Amino acid sequence: MKKLSQKVVKLLRKKRLKISFAESCTGGLLSSSITSISGSSNVFTLGLVTYSNQSKINNLKVPKRIIMKYGAVSYETCSSMVKNLNKISKTNISVSITGVAGPKGGTKQKPVGLVYIGVKKGNKTLVKKFLFKTKKRNSIQRSTVTKALNLVLGLAK
Repeated sequence: MKKLSQKVVKLLRKKRLKISFAESCTGGLLSSSITSISGSSNVFTLGLVTYSNQSKINNLKVPKRIIMKYGAVSYETCSSMVKNLNKISKTNISVSITGVAGPKGGTKQKPVGLVYIGVKKGNKTLVKKFLFKTKKRNSIQRSTVTKALNLVLGLAK
């Protein structure tokens, strides 16, 4: 993950792009992966851990009706998180993450390992759904961060 984080920081510095994150199930691991790289202060602007539904509503202005209708772990919530983060942070690239990291908390509809990652750059917004097979919390969180960093690399190029 460190090499990937270095690659992201290097690319963002080269392109003079700023990035922000809104994380739920990763609990700040994505932000940490970037801030552990020297020179990240040139590209990293804001990292929010919006773990509870209340913080998604209060801090990211995700409409309560979206969370009530679709749940916190949904395409709709992830999309709202990334769009509103982008408005708040005014960065070139914004990333949102919401999911079920487990090992408990999963349902038949939303099993452990289900994660949504949203990336917004300019007027392009991408929300991707992932289902990680492992049921280990740490592994799901790390896999999510790796996927998010790869999505950023793809969009920033």
